[in-house]
Amino acid sequence: MENFGGKKKECAYEKEENGVGNGGSVEMKKKWCFKANESISAASGITIRGTLGMLMGSRNLNDKRETIPLGHGDPSAFPCFRTSLIAEDAIVESLRSAKFNSYSPSVGVQPARSVVAEYLSRDLPYKLSAEDVFLTVGCIQSIEIVLSVLARPGANILLPRPGFPIYESRATFSNIEIRHFDLLPEKGWEVDVEAVKNLADENTVAMVMINPGNPCGNVLSYVHLKKIAETAKKLGILIIADEVYAHLTFGSNRFIPMGTFGSIAPVLTMGSISKRWLVPGWRLGWITVNDPIGYLKDAKIVDSIIGYANITTDPATFIQAAVPKILEQTPEDFFENTRTILRESAKIIYDELDEIDCIYCPHKPDGSMFVMVKINTSLLEDIIDDIDFCTKLAKEESVIVLPGICVGLKNWLRITFAIEPARLQDGLRRMKDFCQRHAKKP
Repeated sequence: MENFGGKKKECAYEKEENGVGNGGSVEMKKKWCFKANESISAASGITIRGTLGMLMGSRNLNDKRETIPLGHGDPSAFPCFRTSLIAEDAIVESLRSAKFNSYSPSVGVQPARSVVAEYLSRDLPYKLSAEDVFLTVGCIQSIEIVLSVLARPGANILLPRPGFPIYESRATFSNIEIRHFDLLPEKGWEVDVEAVKNLADENTVAMVMINPGNPCGNVLSYVHLKKIAETAKKLGILIIADEVYAHLTFGSNRFIPMGTFGSIAPVLTMGSISKRWLVPGWRLGWITVNDPIGYLKDAKIVDSIIGYANITTDPATFIQAAVPKILEQTPEDFFENTRTILRESAKIIYDELDEIDCIYCPHKPDGSMFVMVKINTSLLEDIIDDIDFCTKLAKEESVIVLPGICVGLKNWLRITFAIEPARLQDGLRRMKDFCQRHAKKP
């Protein structure tokens, strides 16, 4: 025990032997008083990046074929998914103006907040203001801020299964209890609303909705989203709406923002330019308060978001300054081109997977960039589970897909189709060859 300015500090001591044999001495040496935060290790668990890195390391380096990456969520790696010239020019103009080299306000620069509010209001039955928008370093930081704001002793949160694992990580790190509700593959990955009702109690603070779906590739209907809002109202919880893939739809259901139902239940919406503009590395996202009645303001949630913004980082100022031009001037044909490629790729992946006996695809993707498929390991000779499947696929075929356990479903796979169609077909053919080679013999 030592005394520092009147405060006692405990540090462990250990014996250290000096010298050799009987002539040596023993001294007490103080240990260092720091150690790693163990909750970080617990929170990081199984991550998408860590798993994809492991699979890349499993490849046979003697295989001269191109690696086909079907596990990533970054379409910008491929030439067919280049961002618009408008967006590129906006960044260059902002940077070269030399007007945006300073720090920005913690909640974001006012012109960008105003334009984001106008952009999102196009799809809402009410108008957002700049004060409803908080700019973030991508949607990952939005998740960090929102879950930190909601954390309190005993709190629990309802998360979708399958889902995006960062929510689990941040909730664990913030000591929020996690309760999972299932998405139903036989119903187009709709929410099991009855399960939500049964899971919630007086300590439930929120439920998370990801629409369009990551990892499922589904787009929820107006009727179903309204039912979820009504359920949230009955339970007295807010909805966290992850809409990073907003408007990336190419099926029968058009995108409906959860904020449409903000008058029924309060919604915190998280979005970004990452996916629709194909620039995830630019790290520009937002949190919007969709709460026309003012429940979140009364509960001091908005004040807490502002407070958290004051103790964290913010997006690069020159990127914020480019947002008005990016959101206002990008031509519609740019978005339509992206949807056309994704529509074609979604058809390719659904049709090709239908020809593989041991893989079942319950729902043709009609949004985002992903599809969830189930592996029937009973039809395979030497495949134990989804991780084993993906590891051997990487080694034997240089094809990378994400094990479903990373998003909450064992013996499923999350496959991206945000890749050039020809390379997608090549990867799926290799996967078919792999499955045929490992199929049980009759």
